[in-house]
Amino acid sequence: MEAPLQTEMVELVPNGKHSEGLLPVVTPMAGNQRVEDPARSCMEGKSFLQKSPSKEPHFTDFEGKTSFGMSVFNLSNAIMGSGILGLAYAMANTGIILFLFLLTAVALLSSYSIHLLLKSSGVVGIRAYEQLGYRAFGTPGKLAAALAITLQNIGAMSSYLYIIKSELPLVIQTFLNLEEKTSDWYMNGNYLVILVSVTIILPLALMRQLGYLGYSSGFSLSCMVFFLIAVIYKKFHVPCPLPPNFNNTTGNFSHMEIVKEKVQLQVEPEASAFCTPSYFTLNSQTAYTIPIMAFAFVCHPEVLPIYTELKDPSKRKMQHISNLSIAVMYIMYFLAALFGYLTFYNGVESELLHTYSKVDPFDVLILCVRVAVLTAVTLTVPIVLFPVRRAIQQMLFPNQEFSWLRHVLIAVGLLTCINLLVIFAPNILGIFGVIGATSAPFLIFIFPAIFYFRIMPMEKEPARSTPKILALCFAMLGFLLMTMSLSFIIIDWASGTSRHGGNH
Repeated sequence: MEAPLQTEMVELVPNGKHSEGLLPVVTPMAGNQRVEDPARSCMEGKSFLQKSPSKEPHFTDFEGKTSFGMSVFNLSNAIMGSGILGLAYAMANTGIILFLFLLTAVALLSSYSIHLLLKSSGVVGIRAYEQLGYRAFGTPGKLAAALAITLQNIGAMSSYLYIIKSELPLVIQTFLNLEEKTSDWYMNGNYLVILVSVTIILPLALMRQLGYLGYSSGFSLSCMVFFLIAVIYKKFHVPCPLPPNFNNTTGNFSHMEIVKEKVQLQVEPEASAFCTPSYFTLNSQTAYTIPIMAFAFVCHPEVLPIYTELKDPSKRKMQHISNLSIAVMYIMYFLAALFGYLTFYNGVESELLHTYSKVDPFDVLILCVRVAVLTAVTLTVPIVLFPVRRAIQQMLFPNQEFSWLRHVLIAVGLLTCINLLVIFAPNILGIFGVIGATSAPFLIFIFPAIFYFRIMPMEKEPARSTPKILALCFAMLGFLLMTMSLSFIIIDWASGTSRHGGNH
């Protein structure tokens, strides 16, 4: 079957986490040419789809050179995103045991979902998520997959810009050594997020190639590891409950210890109630938990391109890479959530890093973490924007030559919409919740299952075979989770109980 020309979206791969992880490790230049040269990618896509089928489909028209270890790094980097900042809040609203159960379930289901994708791609030899959609359902399948990936990317960019909006004023406040937040424009997150978008993100987004792609990949992951270490360290240095005047004890550690002792003496009964971990909790905010987790584990659009670039690729090898990457992120996510929750208990906010400003606004370690995370997310936004712009061009302007005007207008339009969303969103929870409850279930549960059902030949696996029945159940589970999460979130909004971060 010959695909129409616009189906060559073989390079539209990121899910909004860290698409930089997809850069072929061989040479950054080669990776950038692949992303930005539409003519070449069209030719590659056509020759790729037109190859005569054989027993073992070729996954690529070039030889993969990425090692097993680097592929694990790339996929881990694709999984890791801003979702880690919301997991402590999720734990506060589920309890430790329920959170662990849900996190384990989402991780295992993500692994199974990758298994379905790899089996589907093995049948037709396709290396891009949307192309599987095209093979399964034609152009509507391709457009649905592209739309879900675009939504996921927009959600990710919104969460990154929201982090800039909430954290940058605190960094400036610390550098200026201000005790209280002032009403100056440079302390207003809304102005700052527009300023950063115009002066840093937009110029980078207007480049035709992103030369810093590979470096940003490693830097983003390093920042999140640094964040995790800081969260674990701070658990043992933040008193519980926080004394009212704790903010004024800046840098004076002996005074801090005295305050700590006094508070322990004064509020022992309250402390034992407030500072006791909950193992099982259900409340109005629990509805956000599964979307936050789903948002944190989406890496599926990157799996096939990483498979393509793998040295000596095989389904078994790629499944091992996926399992190892998910396991590493699972441990990091659980530790970040656990120690973040055990630091603040029910006082934790929907964006964990912001909660530390209650403790000591001038804390040097937290300042360093903030600066690192802000730099990482600022550099990641243009990388995430690239595939969204490519998807829009493929959907609205297929087969057209590169135009600087269109290139600039799409970038400006996207950044404007995302800035408006971030300025008017009450908190990051809404972004995590809605995107995690819509595009994430499609990318993790529904699409891999229905693509597998349609693509696997009937002679290999009849419609009533166990794998296909399991795949359909998997799709139904995804649909059920999406419906439940969305309905709870809508009820929560309608009843006006959606509160900002720690005010619950």
